Amino acid sequence: MLSSAAPAPRTGELPGEPTTFFFKSERAGLTKRRSPLAGFWALLVGGVLLTTLTVVLQPATDVRGCSNYGGNGNGTAFSDGIWDLYYLLLLVWLLAVVVEQLLPITWNGRGAGLIVVRAFLAVMLVLIACCGVEIKLLALCH
Repeated sequence: MLSSAAPAPRTGELPGEPTTFFFKSERAGLTKRRSPLAGFWALLVGGVLLTTLTVVLQPATDVRGCSNYGGNGNGTAFSDGIWDLYYLLLLVWLLAVVVEQLLPITWNGRGAGLIVVRAFLAVMLVLIACCGVEIKLLALCH
């Protein structure tokens, strides 16, 4: 015959206390070590992917390389006009960076001021990259 139907409580836990975490001392990721790149992964990975896409597509960097050079009308900096649509990924990249800044794991143990500064830095870097470099390619031949 079994001596008890209920399991014995673990050390440091009360018998009727609800457990909300899987492991002892786990508090929604706040006990994990803080990564210096937390909040910058979307910025870095998206930047590398879009830079690679730009290098692979080999756009024209001068007006003379445009498909409509010497004429009028809309042209493209790429050898195929549909590749202009791939640069809608710039908006996806910006959205991914903003969403990453709103995730609590990005804030992990940081003060409010540092969270705001890091978020501002990440969003501004994406905007500078989009407006300063990539948008020039899209407007070069139009």
